[in-house]
Amino acid sequence: MSAQDTAARAARRDDAIADGLQRVREALATRVLGKPRQIDQALACVLAEGHLLIEDVPGVGKTTLAHGLAQALGLSFSRVQFTSDLLPSDILGVSVFDRNAADFRFTPGPIFAQMVLADEINRASPRTQSALLEAMAEGQVTIEGRTRDLGRPFTVIATQNPVDQSGTFNLPDSQLDRFLMRITLGYPPLGEEKRLLAGRTERAEPLAPVIDAAVLAQWQRAVAAVTTRDAVLDYLLRLLRFSRREGVFVQGLSPRAGLALRRAAQAWALLSARDFVLPEDVQAVLPAVVDHRLTATEGGDRTPSAILLEQVDAIAG
Repeated sequence: MSAQDTAARAARRDDAIADGLQRVREALATRVLGKPRQIDQALACVLAEGHLLIEDVPGVGKTTLAHGLAQALGLSFSRVQFTSDLLPSDILGVSVFDRNAADFRFTPGPIFAQMVLADEINRASPRTQSALLEAMAEGQVTIEGRTRDLGRPFTVIATQNPVDQSGTFNLPDSQLDRFLMRITLGYPPLGEEKRLLAGRTERAEPLAPVIDAAVLAQWQRAVAAVTTRDAVLDYLLRLLRFSRREGVFVQGLSPRAGLALRRAAQAWALLSARDFVLPEDVQAVLPAVVDHRLTATEGGDRTPSAILLEQVDAIAG
């Protein structure tokens, strides 16, 4: 195959990805009204093979977004309602004695799905929360001494209520770090909320799949192939190094957080129909990737990502 043919084939593939992503966006926009940026953030997280944490007050569409994503992407879906009495076995599964076979038979839990919604994750005890750690980090679970693979794609979308509400447990840092991105939805714009109240939406109807798991896997491989040039890597390093300066944050960003930031920026570039990362892609995903990983040593209204960008840009200038 000639270089010209290869380039033409790559262009057709990129056009197909861009068209597919736009159709997914349009489908989700019929369910999550007036939130195009949050839809893109959620899509970027899935494309980067990461896990998503949605933190907001009840009733703004967190569960709707998760369910819509699974439907539009053609993924198997399970939902776990986290409560204070939920046990790890309720998530992972348990062996039950089969009298006919005179042996124990493993019954898989809801973790065995391509997209798992952990609804109100911070209402469960830390013991139950920790049942997700191996699954989110390794894509597998170890039950009764046996390791079981969860397959790919595999995404956990967790929702949590504000930590100042009653009956909640703070997620430990190790759990937060497993989430590639954390986003909020907020209330819908006035016009969209009026549509919702008037019943002029399609929210009651299930979404028809736009793609399937095999196509999603292709898109995820395309994200991994997005080029990150040395200049952008140097910019990422400046952000990481500044976060580790003494006295700025309680603790700096880890190498794993740096890899998460790069993957998210690659996914954002793909959503922008580019095969290379710009500093603007890093800046676009920075709040969702780092704000749940950093705590500023001094108070104030500025978010950790705002402090990072302000200081790094000042040093560069």
